[in-house]
Amino acid sequence: QVQLVESGGGLVQAGDSLRLSCAASGRTFSRYAMGWFRQAPGKEREFVAAIRWSDDRTYYADSVKGRFTISRDNAKKTVYLQMNSLKPEDTAVYYCAADTSSNVVPTTPRFWGQGTQVTVSS
Repeated sequence: QVQLVESGGGLVQAGDSLRLSCAASGRTFSRYAMGWFRQAPGKEREFVAAIRWSDDRTYYADSVKGRFTISRDNAKKTVYLQMNSLKPEDTAVYYCAADTSSNVVPTTPRFWGQGTQVTVSS
């Protein structure tokens, strides 16, 4: 089993930045496909960003492209989401996700964190 623990959420103003962290358990983190999803109130959970384990290639939702950056530190077993130029519409619970059977997280990853709240005020 893989356990994921997110941190770094909070309340910020529009235009500010935040960095989310997700610490993972397990001995083979370097081979985990990792990603971030989010769920706003009254909306379905949506994909935000992903990073492949094989070559660190990254993928982003159009809504965050150019503002958010996903990265990973295999030595620390941690994946990050740097969020810049935050907008009120970025307000959501952000979830870290992992999958151990694919190179990139699928739409329904096997493992999820508990989520961290990000609130962006206007």
